[in-house]
Amino acid sequence: MENFDLEDPLKSLEEHQSDTVPALFSSESDHMPSHNYLHCLKTSDSHVSFRQEAISLILQAQYSCNLDPYTQYLAINYMDRFISWQGIPQGNLWVVRLLVIACISLAVKMKEIHFSFSDFQVKQREERFIFDPPAIQRMELLVLDALNWRMRSITPFSFITFYVSLFELKDPPLSQALKDRATNIIFQARNEISLLEFKPSITAASALLLACHELFPLQFPSFETSILSCEYVNKEMVLKCFDAMQEMVNNEVSESMVDVVTSSSTRTPISVLDCHCNKSESESTINSTAAATVTPENREIKRRKLNGFCRESNMMNISQIQPCE
Repeated sequence: MENFDLEDPLKSLEEHQSDTVPALFSSESDHMPSHNYLHCLKTSDSHVSFRQEAISLILQAQYSCNLDPYTQYLAINYMDRFISWQGIPQGNLWVVRLLVIACISLAVKMKEIHFSFSDFQVKQREERFIFDPPAIQRMELLVLDALNWRMRSITPFSFITFYVSLFELKDPPLSQALKDRATNIIFQARNEISLLEFKPSITAASALLLACHELFPLQFPSFETSILSCEYVNKEMVLKCFDAMQEMVNNEVSESMVDVVTSSSTRTPISVLDCHCNKSESESTINSTAAATVTPENREIKRRKLNGFCRESNMMNISQIQPCE
């Protein structure tokens, strides 16, 4: 299988390049969460908590196992789509971990990346839930079924090159700088629930406009005209998404400034030294405690092998599912 590229999801599937762009716009809705998903997240704390925990685990996998950010974005896409159609299991902490592992597994297979699930689970230091390959494979089948086997996800990255071509930038480094900043904004937006309502093409257009507004303010009016006049673009939705993204970025900048000011005003040479000493003492205590309590016997008692997950059926118990209504 050819390595899947989020920037060109229809690669090798389209014979003619001229057909690719219309196909992207016409198919993107098939790779989004259901329409009720945003409502569920806005009205149900359990949905928000489940999603936050899942994203946190996916990001941990990215940093601890050196996954590229596109792979984690793809895994989050699978997770959002699965929850939106299948609902969230209630009362089982291990299910969120198994779902995350299954989504990561599918993403790394699409990207043809080596990933050791045993290493990841060990690095998590979560010894209550250790999943064997058959359990992971059964969860993968549940995800594949919920997504109708549409794994070549169309994401905002799929539209970046097309939109940049509308700007007609002559300098390749400028085009690359614009792409890089827009990509960072898209990654930043993955946690924003309010941005889930927008199609990938809208998210991409808004991220590029915001990047242009930051990097090339004098050229922003012409860039905005180029995108908003595109036949595939909904002008009102792009402007709405642009405002939401701009607010997101401004809030993050403000929070960062507050953190810097607070840190600068409270950190003195003595406080830094105290912090370093306390940290060393704390690490020493933790290490000694861990050495005293984590024995092979305790480790085996705490470890739960979920070998029997969905052994009798590939479907979850319907009583465990909270659907989006």
